[in-house]
Amino acid sequence: MSAEATGAVIPPPTEPSAPLTPLQTNSDPKPPPPSSKYVKLNVGGSLHYTTLQTLAKHDSLLQALCTGRAEVLTDREGWILIDRSGRHFGTILNYLRDGSVPLPESQRELEEVLSEARYYLIQGLVEDCQLALQQRNEAFDPLCMIPMVTSPKEEHQIITSCAKPVVKLLHNRSNNKYSYTSNSDDNLLKNIELFDKLALRFNGRVLFVKDVLGDEICCWSFYGQGRKIAEVCCTSIVYATEKKQTKVEFPEARIFEETLNILIYETTRVPDKALLEATGGAAGGGGGGLLREDEDGREHRVRRIHVRRHIMHDERPHGHQAVFKD
Repeated sequence: MSAEATGAVIPPPTEPSAPLTPLQTNSDPKPPPPSSKYVKLNVGGSLHYTTLQTLAKHDSLLQALCTGRAEVLTDREGWILIDRSGRHFGTILNYLRDGSVPLPESQRELEEVLSEARYYLIQGLVEDCQLALQQRNEAFDPLCMIPMVTSPKEEHQIITSCAKPVVKLLHNRSNNKYSYTSNSDDNLLKNIELFDKLALRFNGRVLFVKDVLGDEICCWSFYGQGRKIAEVCCTSIVYATEKKQTKVEFPEARIFEETLNILIYETTRVPDKALLEATGGAAGGGGGGLLREDEDGREHRVRRIHVRRHIMHDERPHGHQAVFKD
């Protein structure tokens, strides 16, 4: 029976085909054909489409792959294989497209981008990464957080929960019911400026807190281990021609001394008694103070320093007039 009778089609004989290899390496590297608008890149399993124009913008390894100056490794589907991690290759392509690219915030990722830029010989991106790393290494943490007290309950919580010594400045100019002396406003500003300078100088070692809701006009408080150690009140009542006035002082040396005194509470839980005595602390009994009792029954002395004691009318001897002048 013939093939025509059965209707079967006999395929023509074919020559045996050469075995396919998964990868082909061009011993004589040639660039992709000019008619190819897009280039397919397989970078460590991450697939990317781009153009020859993008790859040829900068003098780099990728440009060399396009121009045939470097060996090109392709698979049987035409993907150009690059044996690198593809995590930051999108950043590399964006830099080639735009000439700049946002760099990662993480220093580790920034170093990874730098490593990839060096491999692909993209000098502009290498310089950008190096400059960013240098700026981060030279920079310091500028944050100096100063809590603002909103209530007595919050103040107590901040002071008792903080492991660092605490310095609190209470300043509230509106608390005054009399007129101020001529230098009071300047001295109040000086107290605030000193507070800011001390907060910067001892940032990280001492917690500085501001209070603008208290009953005093200007008062410094110093805390260690959750309890008040000293207090410096900078206001007093004075008389000028039978008229009461409020005076604000600026005892800079005393404030700085008390700030140094509370540093003894910075590291050890129990302060050294000898150091306390040397600095006029609780064990030394220096200056007039107020005895307070701890939760465990012990007593400690709070150094309460007033620049000038308040003088009231009923405290003056009969027929005697005390006049304080600036």
